[in-house]
Amino acid sequence: MKTPLLNITFVLALCLTHSCVNQTKEKKSQLQTENEDSKSSSVQLNHGNRWSANPETTTGIETMISIMNSFEKKEEINAYKELSEELKIEFSTIFRKCTMTGEAHNQLHNFLLPIKDLLGSLDSPDLKECKKIYFKLITDLKNYTTYFK
Repeated sequence: MKTPLLNITFVLALCLTHSCVNQTKEKKSQLQTENEDSKSSSVQLNHGNRWSANPETTTGIETMISIMNSFEKKEEINAYKELSEELKIEFSTIFRKCTMTGEAHNQLHNFLLPIKDLLGSLDSPDLKECKKIYFKLITDLKNYTTYFK
């Protein structure tokens, strides 16, 4: 009688172990997929080289940097709303005038989408948050030349 009970216990233990191993493999696979997705949505170089961008895009980014550099009212909460609106106009011009195609175009979107999110938050009612976003935004914009020529 002990042998069948022992066999059943062994089979159940084996099944549970197999199930846990499969769940671990599935979890690892899911984490790898999530990691690859996050890599694919962040801007990447073209095999170590910068992507060619259309002149209108480069001009638009340079204009946004200029707007940011000339912003002097960093202690006035209402000024960030005005800054945000001015930058959003230039940002929409970049999208409207974009003639890029292929992977360079995809990488440009990977570069611009986080900037779009920052622009949407720049008019926060919290001055400290506005300042934080301002400095993140200017840093991100200046990184344009890291990825595009």
